[in-house]
Amino acid sequence: MILTQDVVLRIFFRKCEVLHPEYLPVGGPVLLAPTHRSRWDALLLPMAAGRRVNGRDCRFMVTRTEMLGLQGWFLSRLGCFPVDQDRPSLTALRYAVDLLADGQQVVVFPEGRINQSDGPISLMPGLIRLAQLAFSQGVSVRLMPVGIAYSEAVPHVRSRAAICFGQEILVQKSGREEAKRLTCSLCFGMRVAEQVARNAVGRPLLEG
Repeated sequence: MILTQDVVLRIFFRKCEVLHPEYLPVGGPVLLAPTHRSRWDALLLPMAAGRRVNGRDCRFMVTRTEMLGLQGWFLSRLGCFPVDQDRPSLTALRYAVDLLADGQQVVVFPEGRINQSDGPISLMPGLIRLAQLAFSQGVSVRLMPVGIAYSEAVPHVRSRAAICFGQEILVQKSGREEAKRLTCSLCFGMRVAEQVARNAVGRPLLEG
C-alpha cells in the first residue's frame, strides 16, 4: 500500500482530494459503501480511509470475477475477499461480521459492479443483509456512504480524483421495512457524496 499511495497514485493522478474526512469514524465497526466508477476506486479508498488515516486497513468485499487473475492476486494483497452480492453466502457474510465485531472497517461496493452512467444508483442486497446480520448479532455497525469521482468518465494519466465521505447511517432494527429504509438512505447518501466529489473535479452530475 505504501508503494500504491506514494508512487502509483501520485504518478497517475494530478490531484487526489479527500472531502469531509471528519465524517470517517476513527474506531468501531464501519461499513464503507462507495460508488463504483473505476478499478482505481479500490486503490484510492485506502489512501483516504486506510492505515495512515485511522490506523485501520480497508477490508474489501468484492465480486468473485474481480478476484481472478493478476487483479485478484493484487486485491488479495489488499485484504479483499470474494462475495456474490446477489446471493451472498452465509460463510462470506459471517466472515465479514467477524471482521466488524473485531472493530474493523469493511468496504462493500453496493452497486455490485463498475457503473459509469449518471443514472440513479441501484444497490445489490448484499451490503444491507450484512449490516442487518451484524446488528442481529449485537454489532453496532455504522454505514458510511462514499462518493468517488474522476475528472473524466474513464480516468487517464493526470486526471483528477476526489473522494467524499457522507454522514453515517445507523441500523436500528431487523426486517424488510428497515432494509428498505437503509437502502433508500444509502442511495441518497451515496448520490449526495458523489455530487460533492464530482463538483470538486469539475464534472458535476446533471440531474435528469
